[in-house]
Amino acid sequence: MRRLRASGLLLLAVLIFGFAAAVPVRAAEAFSLAELMQAALRGNPGLQAMRAQEAAAQAGLRTARAYPNPELEVGAGPSRYRQLNEQTGTNWIVGLAQPLEQPSLRRARIRGAEAGIGAADAALQAYQNGLLAQVKASYYEILWRQAQLRMAEDDHALLEQIRNRVKVRVDTGEAPRYELIKADTELLNASKNRQSAMQRVREAQVGLRNLVGPALPEDFTVSGELPLRLIDLPPLASLRQEVLARNPAVAQATLETERARARVDLERRLRTPQVTVKASVEQDPDLQNWRLGLALPLPLWNQRQGAIAEAAANLSQAQALAEQRRLALLRELDAAYSRYENARRQVEIFESGLLRQAEAALKVAEAAYRFGERGILDYLDAQRTFRAVRQDFLTARYELQASLVEIDRLRTADFIGDAQ
Repeated sequence: MRRLRASGLLLLAVLIFGFAAAVPVRAAEAFSLAELMQAALRGNPGLQAMRAQEAAAQAGLRTARAYPNPELEVGAGPSRYRQLNEQTGTNWIVGLAQPLEQPSLRRARIRGAEAGIGAADAALQAYQNGLLAQVKASYYEILWRQAQLRMAEDDHALLEQIRNRVKVRVDTGEAPRYELIKADTELLNASKNRQSAMQRVREAQVGLRNLVGPALPEDFTVSGELPLRLIDLPPLASLRQEVLARNPAVAQATLETERARARVDLERRLRTPQVTVKASVEQDPDLQNWRLGLALPLPLWNQRQGAIAEAAANLSQAQALAEQRRLALLRELDAAYSRYENARRQVEIFESGLLRQAEAALKVAEAAYRFGERGILDYLDAQRTFRAVRQDFLTARYELQASLVEIDRLRTADFIGDAQ
């Protein structure tokens, strides 16, 4: 009976594991660059915050266009005459006050609100442009890291084959023992490099997911290949003019300066007293009074010197920040342009023959090792050199694309259109 139960349990386990093995493993979903950008535009929290800031600026314009509200005064109470034999009665009063706003004051406030809307819109464009550039750069980084991982896996498989051949030669006495030690060491380094490459791929995926948002699954991959695009950029002087003319950060700084200037104008105009028109009717038991008058504040103790000075200081700060932003953009452009030229020269050097020379040297060393003309150390050294050249070539290709993405960000390129 026990044997039957044990056999039944064993059969059940076999069926369970067999069914589990038959269920296909779901592959990681692959996303294209265009899909990643669209997902980032929908789910990035920072972009949603910038859109809310733009909506707040729109609400600020409605506030600036609103007229001051009138003030209604209502009161009532008993009336008692001084003569002792007179009767008492009830009195009441109704008053209405309407502040009159100067047209120039209203125009200054609206002008500042409109500049605020423009600044918020430019800030939204700058953030969106920077977000798409970061998504594209992260996309290229994942492609770069995945290519590095494939290289590391190929190198590990090749070194494992070399190690196995060396072991056979050492076991048969055709090669000394130190060759196996060297092959084991190279295989261990290849395993370590493969693990490091896998970790860098995961880190790049986490960085891209933080940009896109939680809509991107944790287990994902990207489709495509790292492009090799060699283009002739315009001269640096032309790029500088284009950046200053098109970059939304420059427009944002200019509009922030305009808003600060409108604030100075508003504070200066607020020194002029604003008139309030008042009208009221007062009813006593036997008397009715009608009143029409004006209320005018006297700027004796507070002439808004502090508010005007503060607004002027904010204007100076906005002007300085605008100039600083222009200089920062030009500095970033110069750095990105220099990186692109350097990466382009490296790619041209690799393509002109360095990569083929390293591969040819490896083939010669491999043939010499097979025919016993050279030892394992020469062959492994040639293999290591070829791996380094391939890694440097791949890195140069990535740096070329990363510098192009940075230049496109500064030029405010159409990332969505380019990704289609």
